[in-house]
Amino acid sequence: MNFRVIGFFLFALMLGNVSCKTKGTARPKESNKEEIVKQPNIVVLLCDDLGYGDLASFGHPIIKTPNLDKLAATGIKLTNFYSTAPVCSPSRAGLLTGRSPNKAGIYDFIPGYKKSEDNRDLVHLQAHEQTIPALLKSVGYATCLVGKWHCSSRFNSDAQPQPDDFGFDHWFATHNNAAPSHKNPANFVRNGKEVGEIEGFSSQIVVDEAITWLDQKKDNKPFFLEVAFHEPHEPIASPEDLVQKYLPKSRNREEAEYFANVENVDLAVGRLIAYFEANNIDNTLVVFSSDNGPETLMRYDRAKHSYGSPGELKGMKLWTNEAGFRVPGIINWIGKETFTGTSDKVVSALDYLPTFAELAGADLPNSAIDGESFTALLENGEFDRSKPLIWVFYDAINQRRAAMRKGDWKIMARLVADNEELPRIHNLYDGNEELVKNAELTDFVLFNLKDDIDESEDLSEKKPVVFAQMKQEFQQEYNDLLQGSHIWVRKE
Repeated sequence: MNFRVIGFFLFALMLGNVSCKTKGTARPKESNKEEIVKQPNIVVLLCDDLGYGDLASFGHPIIKTPNLDKLAATGIKLTNFYSTAPVCSPSRAGLLTGRSPNKAGIYDFIPGYKKSEDNRDLVHLQAHEQTIPALLKSVGYATCLVGKWHCSSRFNSDAQPQPDDFGFDHWFATHNNAAPSHKNPANFVRNGKEVGEIEGFSSQIVVDEAITWLDQKKDNKPFFLEVAFHEPHEPIASPEDLVQKYLPKSRNREEAEYFANVENVDLAVGRLIAYFEANNIDNTLVVFSSDNGPETLMRYDRAKHSYGSPGELKGMKLWTNEAGFRVPGIINWIGKETFTGTSDKVVSALDYLPTFAELAGADLPNSAIDGESFTALLENGEFDRSKPLIWVFYDAINQRRAAMRKGDWKIMARLVADNEELPRIHNLYDGNEELVKNAELTDFVLFNLKDDIDESEDLSEKKPVVFAQMKQEFQQEYNDLLQGSHIWVRKE
């Protein structure tokens, strides 16, 4: 063999070794590929109306949440985590699909079926939507939903798709809230069959069902489990021993019941994690968040227990200010070393689908998604999203119903059509489509959320260059979202 060839070969080999050593202390790429092939179990824990400040680890001075705090302390605590909407149904649709819920045509909470002029009775997650459980099922996962569904106006009816139509092998769910309350609920449906009254409290009942499903699972498939708690949404009911624990520290019994309600969720989470440990279930990615921010006390008659905390944030549920959709976020990969610590990276529930798909080796949906994979965050704590987050909630309580976050900046605007404020709208349909599409963004405000978490100082005049850039991008993102929004048309 030519000595030049031999020399070149040895030189190349030496370079290869040096290269490997340089990358080595983090995680070699080959090792990553092998780990990704071993598909992780994935668990989504989702609260209902839990405020940004409702966990001890997120600053609550009274409520005890040791199990969730431990998940945060040994995993990743996300201080800039966002739900996909400031109210339940669209938030859940966005989580499942990785797309803005407006594109799915779910603009507000979905009431029970009742024919209405604005076609709200038609609203449901449509069969063509590709979801997390369906994608994971396509690559060998067993899938289960326990808890709240709230993605169809006709629950448990052949008239609209149900959880099993979106990839859930097993489902044990309610349309909306546990009824008559969290105690002894009577409105659960298991795989299409009504269950009747169940003794106990909802958070513990859904974890019981999850554990039973896991116990009865005979195969070695990885699993996707969504545990959609009803708590702490009204109508609240809590174990009396926990209520008594909080009474001395509360202003009244209703507040004590709220505090106890949150702790009961924490206890349920603790039971599930203990089950994983007792059964040696590792390689399990657990993500925890809330569907939106906390309910406003006495906003409606039954909201007498709504003592949720927005923490330092402005607004509450149904607002496009931060407290409407910025919620506690926790990631913990049981049995695998990842980045650990507190992260201020901007992460959204929209990001679940692309992240889970990447980890499981599933193809992304054919339709464009709005989320981005945060696997780099798991690896090394880095995640800088390329696309801004945008929310357009036509039924918002606050004045500026459209908002966008990009980096540290947030811009908001009113919606005005024919020189008048756009009326509050539950649904987009052929009767208001023209009005909504003629509305323009106006009266912009700009905030730096890194320096001004409570959105107290409008910087639109002080930061004209940033403002101009954000305004231009906001208008483009809004127009693109509006053009892609589903319009409900009655065909019968």
